[in-house]
Amino acid sequence: MAGGNEPELFDGEGQAELFGAEATPGYRADPDKVRTRLHRILAQARAALQRTIFPQMTLFPPREEDVQLRFAFDAEIARPEAA
Repeated sequence: MAGGNEPELFDGEGQAELFGAEATPGYRADPDKVRTRLHRILAQARAALQRTIFPQMTLFPPREEDVQLRFAFDAEIARPEAA
């Protein structure tokens, strides 16, 4: 907080005037692009989590069933990667 005639040091105003330039507007990201990227990252995080959780969960059913489930899961995981 500046007192009396002292200029405010951190207000960000007035610096452009010192150099004879107009203030440059700040960058604004496109909300739709940001939202799309966030959803893609969230999907990747969920997929990574599922790759950890699913094999651990297959330890509980009977042996024959867990092998079938892991095989089906591995096939589903490999399908998008093969495309």
